[in-house]
Amino acid sequence: MKNTKGQLLSKEVRHIDIKQFDFSTLVEAMEGTAFQAKNVGRAAKIYDQMLRDEQCGIILCLAGSLISAGLKKVILDLLDNNMIDVIVSTGANIVDQDFFEGLGFKHYQGSPLLDDLELQALAIDRIYDTLIDEDQLRICDNTICDIANSLPPKAYSSREFISEMGRYLEKHGKNKESIVLRAYQKNVPIFVPAFSDCSAGFGLVMHQIAHPDKHVCIDSVKDFRELTQLKIKANETGLLMIGGGVPKNFAQDVVVAAELLGAEVPLHKYAIQITVADERDGALSGSTLREACSWGKVSVVHEQMVYSEATIALPLIAGYAYSKGGWRNRKERAFSRLFKEQGELVAY
Repeated sequence: MKNTKGQLLSKEVRHIDIKQFDFSTLVEAMEGTAFQAKNVGRAAKIYDQMLRDEQCGIILCLAGSLISAGLKKVILDLLDNNMIDVIVSTGANIVDQDFFEGLGFKHYQGSPLLDDLELQALAIDRIYDTLIDEDQLRICDNTICDIANSLPPKAYSSREFISEMGRYLEKHGKNKESIVLRAYQKNVPIFVPAFSDCSAGFGLVMHQIAHPDKHVCIDSVKDFRELTQLKIKANETGLLMIGGGVPKNFAQDVVVAAELLGAEVPLHKYAIQITVADERDGALSGSTLREACSWGKVSVVHEQMVYSEATIALPLIAGYAYSKGGWRNRKERAFSRLFKEQGELVAY
């Protein structure tokens, strides 16, 4: 007997709330063990140290399917409690998953053993063991197109366009528990360097086809320039990287870019990466933070690789830092306020 669409899309993914637990004793016990448990313990202490460093701006990098897997509330808690200052992400996390949920849609629990031909026939997309309604995803695509249609035709950084997405959710969103919305309200900039590699790409293609002569486009060089300007302004920085890929490299590269612009900036002072990628193939996602030091990007004094799947490691690391309370006296940076309309930084 075949499943119906309603049967398959019935068990919602529930987002983890780190405020409901005291992670400190567990993580401290893990630090006294070995392998990745010990690495999680050290990474958690480095993150707490970042939060207590009054001079440090913190950049959160997101790659992989995180929001669909139940980590949205963890990131919202980091935003709400001034535990991150900038987000650099893949488009899928920000658009297909978070903005999608901000529009009122859901992700659902499934199984990697489901019949994918059956799912295709039912217009259900699978992300390992989570499911998403393709028809609802099309509404997300169309909404991105509508936002682009409403803007003056010119080149925008992804940060600028995502800010407009936050403005849209503030007026029309059906779920206020959204990273895009909260970042917009708290003036935390979100950068998506490969912005077209997600639902935003489909929406912007539709927009440009309809407006071939004058249209909105995304300037990835402007993204790079803006984040480099933030590095120069912040000076001391720390990285909390979930996964690898473009967000990891983009955030690390700003140190080199700043130097090429003649600015004297330090390497990223703190760095944590959670990944399951292997370094032996030479690819970026698995390259170690010590390797990044050779490129002049990351200091090796306070760095930790954690070889773990993100849905396990991130709640432990973030939950530990929340439980320890090092964030309580941390001031809100509100870095988005530093930008003029043209993308230049405003002086303090």
